Amino acid sequence: MNEIDTLGGLKKAGYTSKSIKDELRDNLIKNLREGVNSFEGIHGYDKTVIPQIERAILSKHNINLLGLRGQAKTRLARLMVGLLDEYIPVITGSDINDDPVNPISRFGQETVKELGDKTPISWLHRNDRFFEKLATPDVSVSDLIGDIDPIKASNLKLSYADERVIHFGMIPRANRSIFVINELPDLQARIQVSLFNMLQEGDVQIRGFKIRMPLDLQFVFTANPEDYTNRGSIVTPLKDRIGSQILTHYPETIDVAKTITAQEVSKRESRLVDVYVPELAKDLIEQLAFEARKSEYIDHKSGISARMSISAYENMISAAERRALLVNEDKTTVRFSDLMGLIPALTGKMELVYEGEQEGAEFVAKVLISSATKTLFPEYYPKIEKLEKEDEKTPYTSLLEWFFEKGAFELEDNVTNELYKNQLMEIDPLVRLVNEYQDHIPDSDKLFHMEFILWALVEHNKLSKHAFSEGLSFNDLYSNYLKGI
Repeated sequence: MNEIDTLGGLKKAGYTSKSIKDELRDNLIKNLREGVNSFEGIHGYDKTVIPQIERAILSKHNINLLGLRGQAKTRLARLMVGLLDEYIPVITGSDINDDPVNPISRFGQETVKELGDKTPISWLHRNDRFFEKLATPDVSVSDLIGDIDPIKASNLKLSYADERVIHFGMIPRANRSIFVINELPDLQARIQVSLFNMLQEGDVQIRGFKIRMPLDLQFVFTANPEDYTNRGSIVTPLKDRIGSQILTHYPETIDVAKTITAQEVSKRESRLVDVYVPELAKDLIEQLAFEARKSEYIDHKSGISARMSISAYENMISAAERRALLVNEDKTTVRFSDLMGLIPALTGKMELVYEGEQEGAEFVAKVLISSATKTLFPEYYPKIEKLEKEDEKTPYTSLLEWFFEKGAFELEDNVTNELYKNQLMEIDPLVRLVNEYQDHIPDSDKLFHMEFILWALVEHNKLSKHAFSEGLSFNDLYSNYLKGI
């Protein structure tokens, strides 16, 4: 590549033209045979979405990725760049990346005709062969396809009937590249119509010019089902010309969701305080998204993005970091009460239905935290029964008796790790409960589990909790009734 800078050198090297769809297909075949993952960093799609994308590429199809927000649609499209050849030759100075062996623009054809084997060529890296356009109401045909440029006509002293006055839009300039249009239904219907010929015949139509320019493009569209009713739709003839429509989905298990969150958070983590996150805290963060996707307060058609879990995770760590900074500690562990600090990360990521709007976003966020706690609790500890028989002992009897005798237990927010530990270790039945059922977990996780049990008992109406200026107070439920609280 470093030695070849003319068309003649390219011919001597035995170069043959290849369409972008052939490039993608050939490199995918190579990866499949060698067991190379073409979509590194995408999790949970191994047996669903990725095989469908691979089949579409093998079929040389244009692709429409259909799914709710936060389902990695755009990321999948960007990763397809890795299936392109690392470098391709283009005619130097061409606006549309003309192939030196098979130029399609007037500029490219005239340059080759005039200079022959001395035609200068440049090398285009695959990272420069990805173009992306967000469909917005102000997008015009001129933006995407092109238009007459009066300034060019004036400077070159050309008639408007001369083909050289055309200024090419984004799509022709993306020739031999991957072109992504995000949120396709937002594109006005008349603009979608302008894409018909490009998808079917590969040519362009600009202001009545009779131009046969077979563009070489791999189109990838993304769309959200919500947009079909709220803002627009994909016109039927355009949908007919898209080879494969592939449905994306949210992670199906907490483990997959945790992997995605950890991957995204690790890219931006750089903190002065060393914050340890117990495994249970990570599970709770992901369970919040699962609860949100089935909550009666949230519009399911809108979806809950994976970005909610990522933002919530970051807020949780920041809550622990802030506490450590206030008490001058250089390391700390996430506490259950830190989950209250992630409420701002939840409220902006949910589209509420009428009932949710009536209750308020903060109320809904707290309900999600409560639901996640109740859902995960039986996976770690014995189920808490609503009603127990009289004089029947349960795993929580001694703990509830401790509260009945003591009345209340105050847990302050902004205290040192040592004081926080000493406060929880005072509750002997709580310590025994964690050691009995979760003895295998690290000691650094056990304090979080102790607080987790207290919150779960509150959610199951076995204890009550009250906020005060410096923290929370956990109280025996029946003694409060007797006191009229």
